[in-house]
Amino acid sequence: MSVQGSLAMFAIHRWGTEEQRQQWLPAMATGELLGCFGLTEPDAGSDPGSMRTRARRDGGDWVIDGTKMWITNGTVADVAVVWAQTDEGVRGFVVPTNTPGFSANEVKHKLSLRASLTAELVLEGVRVPASAAFPEVRGLRGPLSCLNEARYGILYGVVGAARACYQSALNYTLNREQFGKPLAGFQLTQRKLADLLVEVNRAGLVALRIGRLKDAGKLHHNHVSFGKMANVRSAIEVARTARTLLGANGISLEYPVMRHMANLETVLTYEGTEEMHALSLGQAITGLAAFR
Repeated sequence: MSVQGSLAMFAIHRWGTEEQRQQWLPAMATGELLGCFGLTEPDAGSDPGSMRTRARRDGGDWVIDGTKMWITNGTVADVAVVWAQTDEGVRGFVVPTNTPGFSANEVKHKLSLRASLTAELVLEGVRVPASAAFPEVRGLRGPLSCLNEARYGILYGVVGAARACYQSALNYTLNREQFGKPLAGFQLTQRKLADLLVEVNRAGLVALRIGRLKDAGKLHHNHVSFGKMANVRSAIEVARTARTLLGANGISLEYPVMRHMANLETVLTYEGTEEMHALSLGQAITGLAAFR
């Protein structure tokens, strides 16, 4: 859903032509059509400016060649938003996935976010008309604006994961008895539950504050970096601590904790690694860029 709305649909809505919006967005909004977002490459993750996918003009068309990696929905998408290097800088293209030369290969053997279909996109001489290109945006401003929308959703979503882990741990320790009383009656358990309560609600307040800034039109991408970095970190710590409170049952899929714990490891990495968000905040604090 994050990829469908915050990445694929937002890209077309924000940067597309009116014709592109009318062609794709109504059916994407109802789920009749699915989209994916092709930015990351095998050798270009945190540094999207080094992408190798290239689009060249050929008469009135564009021809795209390249590979994208770790693309959610890639094997089921009807349309792909693909970002590529051009002689004019990085540009975005709306590419129907049934276009000749376009293929998607499922990424297998994942241990995290296993419910999500992840793909490698291969574009070999994919020819699209000039009308497939986003008309105005050039450079990384386009794709990064989409990522900011997705990160905003993530900083809320991880609060839900953390809350689920906390509630599971609380219910379990209230009902599980050892040494003649519930686990929740022991001091060390109560200390852990108190820590979980603080982290879950602190993350929720961060999300609420950032949401209000967004509503007021005052949101800066550094606010989103703050929220994504802080809330994912809190959620991971909540999940790990909750797992200890469930003991051996914590690794069972009969409880949600281990599933959230494994998935959050991916969330720590995608939509900007923790390190990249730390550097973004560092630049905001100091005025000095440390990316290179």
